Amino acid sequence: MLIDGKSLDLDGILKVSKDFEKVQLSPMSFKKINQSSKFINKILEEKKIVYGINTGFGKLCNEVIPLESVSELQKNLLLSHAAGTGEPLAEMEVRAAILVRANSLAKGFSGVRKELIEKLLELLNKKIYPYVPSYGSLGASGDLAPLAHIALLLIGKGKIINNGNVVEARPFLKEKGIEYFDKLQAKEGLALINGTAVEAGISSILVSEAKYLLQVAIKSSALSMEALRAKKEAFDPRIQEVRNVLEQRIISDMILKEINGSKLIDSAQKVQDAYTIRCIPQVYGAVLMNLSYIENVLTGEINSVTDNPIVFAENGEVLSGGNFHAEPLAFAMDLFSIILTDLSNMIERRINSLLNPVLSELPPFLTDKFGLHSGLMILQYTVASLVSENKMLAYPASIDSIPVSADQEDHVSMGMNSVLKARKVIQNLRKIIGAELIIAAQGIDFRGSELLGKGTRKTYLKIRKTIPFASSDRIFSYDIDKIEGMILKKEI
Repeated sequence: MLIDGKSLDLDGILKVSKDFEKVQLSPMSFKKINQSSKFINKILEEKKIVYGINTGFGKLCNEVIPLESVSELQKNLLLSHAAGTGEPLAEMEVRAAILVRANSLAKGFSGVRKELIEKLLELLNKKIYPYVPSYGSLGASGDLAPLAHIALLLIGKGKIINNGNVVEARPFLKEKGIEYFDKLQAKEGLALINGTAVEAGISSILVSEAKYLLQVAIKSSALSMEALRAKKEAFDPRIQEVRNVLEQRIISDMILKEINGSKLIDSAQKVQDAYTIRCIPQVYGAVLMNLSYIENVLTGEINSVTDNPIVFAENGEVLSGGNFHAEPLAFAMDLFSIILTDLSNMIERRINSLLNPVLSELPPFLTDKFGLHSGLMILQYTVASLVSENKMLAYPASIDSIPVSADQEDHVSMGMNSVLKARKVIQNLRKIIGAELIIAAQGIDFRGSELLGKGTRKTYLKIRKTIPFASSDRIFSYDIDKIEGMILKKEI
């Protein structure tokens, strides 16, 4: 894959972060990168005072650094800012962050050498996994702490994770034949850590996962519709047409495709279904609509210059601004948690309908031996606990701000907290969707799987290959683990 600062997308991030696709810097970006780097040297030669090049950082921006200490300034920046804590980010997440940072630097507005960007790509291509603690970023000035832990490797410091063990980076880099820089040039340390790459990289992975989970959720909801003998009327294309929401029509069409040929749908004597059936196109359509919006935000962000100051070599200027501020990502990922939490809430209510004989006309808790056996009763408890946690996590991190750096950075986005919350929400959602698949399949067995539609029958059979009908009580925790594994492997 060639990176040029403008062509990266979410699929590309997955190819590199998950599938270990090799990456190279596009030759088309060499000219601007070299111009930018040379202009930094010119500033030093002319003894101009420019923030981030020969000054301190944050509140210390008025402290002028002598020429002979400029390289030490950049090293000290990486050392002092590598102050993260908490569980390390996953390898896939760190790889995504490195790729996004390299792609941003490749735009040629950051004043770094081409060799520095290529060194980041070498970490990816040789599968080096930097140790990066989860906490420390406020999402302004970018992801300083986590990016510093990555950047340390470029000067032979920091730690890496090798086969699950945290080890010192320097000997491991030597073993792998990776040379590190003895010195960084002016602005290079700052350019490596001042940006939104960690948030944007992880968010890209999460949105890709959410797009897939929404497809699985459509299949699980269709299977529940079959078990509840739902009506098809609410999915009539004419209803969707008059709403003028494309995503609503898309979801409705997908549901109709799943239940096509069903003998269970419309088989009950009822006037209409509850909202968690009848409003699937409207709610899931809104989820799809907002996922598309979030993906657009991310596509822009991963191809942006997000460090500071920004070097406009062609105009002979270095401008100090705030592109490192992650508020666009913070808002987007708070929205991400909100929409997926509402999705999980809707699923839990359908699960309740399936287990409640008053609502489903199925045996209580989907066992015909109720009393002696509890059936799938406690699966709803587990789902309820996960949904409740998602509701807590859906509280927006972006509305908080704690001023730092002696009030020089007096409004921060808390975007990294938005991302970390979103990661937990999607982990919970995966289990919640899995539980609906298990429970809906159990309900189908009391109706007759031979009556299913074309799509729902395929889903049912995939479930039953791994998870058998529960004719008596068993340890259902194992079933949840199995179905989650199937979802993770994209077998549904």
